[in-house]
Amino acid sequence: MKEFTAEELSTFDGKDGRPAYVAYQGVVYDLSGNAMWGGGDHEGMHAAGHDLTAEHDDAPHDVYVTEFPQVGTLA
Repeated sequence: MKEFTAEELSTFDGKDGRPAYVAYQGVVYDLSGNAMWGGGDHEGMHAAGHDLTAEHDDAPHDVYVTEFPQVGTLA
């Protein structure tokens, strides 16, 4: 698996046809195929290309991100 720096992860923002990746607890997930992440945005509250570990406490759901394909780890 690829190891992403925060800077590299930020390029996977889901915009202009780019894949939508997020990190959670050190693992990078590909959310590109999920309609809830269209254009790299989730509910106007979270953006692809970032580590969402700290933000997850504010989410009104369980840890669904772990159901998506893992594409690497966050350095």
